[in-house]
Amino acid sequence: MNQKHANSNSTNVSSLPHVSPEGRCHHRFINGTRCRLLVPNAESLFCRTHAHLPEHEHAPVDLSATLTAGLTQFKSAVPINEFLSRLLLLEAEDRISPRRAAVMAYTCNLILRTLHAIDKELHPEDQDERQIIIDLPRPRRDDPVPPSHPVMDWLTPGADVPNSKEPL
Repeated sequence: MNQKHANSNSTNVSSLPHVSPEGRCHHRFINGTRCRLLVPNAESLFCRTHAHLPEHEHAPVDLSATLTAGLTQFKSAVPINEFLSRLLLLEAEDRISPRRAAVMAYTCNLILRTLHAIDKELHPEDQDERQIIIDLPRPRRDDPVPPSHPVMDWLTPGADVPNSKEPL
């Protein structure tokens, strides 16, 4: 192997000035020990050997900076919409799992549904009692045939059409 170990020659990682404990691979072996290889860059969690393992493909990544950049409070529908748009883009790029995205979208739905209740609670004087106005036309009672029994003269069969009540 051509890679350097973080603690070769049994030196402590914290004693090395150029290698931080976070610069090591995050892979854990079956016996619980951590891989000693260095990660290729600061964004990576695993060394080149362990990055390709299937269990590390969707390692949890902190995407809070990407999702909430410029958003401080979710007090209206606009920041919630921006958050959901960013969440959709991250899911489309396969940077976040569908299950995690569904949980976040459900939480946004709950926040959005409570905005009206919070507004009502903070500003009770703005809420007028709703009035129900029924302005329907009254039925015309002077008609000889009620509208539920329309005249259907055009349905009466002619003389040449056999009737089910007459024998053939």
